[in-house]
Amino acid sequence: MKLALPVAAAALALAAAPLCSAHAADVEAVRPWSRPAAAGGNGVGYVTLVNHGKADVLTGAQTPLAERVEMHASSMAGGVMRMAPEARVPVPADGQVSFAPGGRHLMLIGLKRPLKLGDKVPATLKFASGASLRVEFVVQAQAPAAGMDHMKGMAHMPGM
Repeated sequence: MKLALPVAAAALALAAAPLCSAHAADVEAVRPWSRPAAAGGNGVGYVTLVNHGKADVLTGAQTPLAERVEMHASSMAGGVMRMAPEARVPVPADGQVSFAPGGRHLMLIGLKRPLKLGDKVPATLKFASGASLRVEFVVQAQAPAAGMDHMKGMAHMPGM
């Protein structure tokens, strides 16, 4: 009988614990980086999102260093580079999506201070599942080499 009470209490505590979304907890950010930029202007964020679980959708991002963050896709048409905003970016199950020069990118609009080489830009990525992913973009002149400057962040549910 003495053992039954602690076991029952443990079971009750587990039942009351908040549940994490399994697919949201499986997204990682690989090699996040940014380029130098002037205060008042626009900056950029590049990263590869690797999903080790179920499909999700990136719905937005924010950073305290810019007035707002927009997701954009660049494409070449007729020799002209075009850029279009994207409200949602699918992150496929057991797949990845890249934000890289010449393609998708996070536009940091209205920088509150300059971004200098070596700076880190904290940001939070938001997903349709309700998960968020904290990322630090390292300001550098070019993309980090594969295997170098690897930054891994796991998505988490609020309150987790």
